[in-house]
Amino acid sequence: MASQNMDPAAATSSTALKGSETGGSAARGSVSKRLQQELMTLMMSGDKGISAFPESDNLFKWIGTIDGAQGTVYEGLRYKLSLEFPSGYPYKSPRVKFITPCYHPNVDEHGFICLDILKEKWSALYDVRSILLSIQSLLGEPNNESPMNAGAAELWENQEAYKAHLHTTYKN
Repeated sequence: MASQNMDPAAATSSTALKGSETGGSAARGSVSKRLQQELMTLMMSGDKGISAFPESDNLFKWIGTIDGAQGTVYEGLRYKLSLEFPSGYPYKSPRVKFITPCYHPNVDEHGFICLDILKEKWSALYDVRSILLSIQSLLGEPNNESPMNAGAAELWENQEAYKAHLHTTYKN
């Protein structure tokens, strides 16, 4: 039984692909097709508070936006993210980080996100929409067991103080 994280191109004979430009461009073409499909799915989904589009005409680099979910300390705030897709996508996870500074227990000072589906729990079944929805959910429900920002994790216990700090440091 094939794994959903196994790249079929990698499963073929490596000697057949060695030195072959067509192998690389065919793989890149299938990634482009997948990303175009995901863009259409995202545009048609009607999900509130998330969006993403390719940066200029590079289909492998996107800019995403996430609005803080209602009822959380992030409500009313909007964050920009960068998404970079490797040539092995969807079998390899994209590199996702916040462009807008984000004060959060699971986000470091450089905008990198500690989220299992972007690391060891990645699956080729995930798409841009599920990534953005997961990050939006993470904003309101951090994993304080493995914080990247210990100060934010500690302050999280006091939601009023956290929200006050968040709104004084937020820059759109």
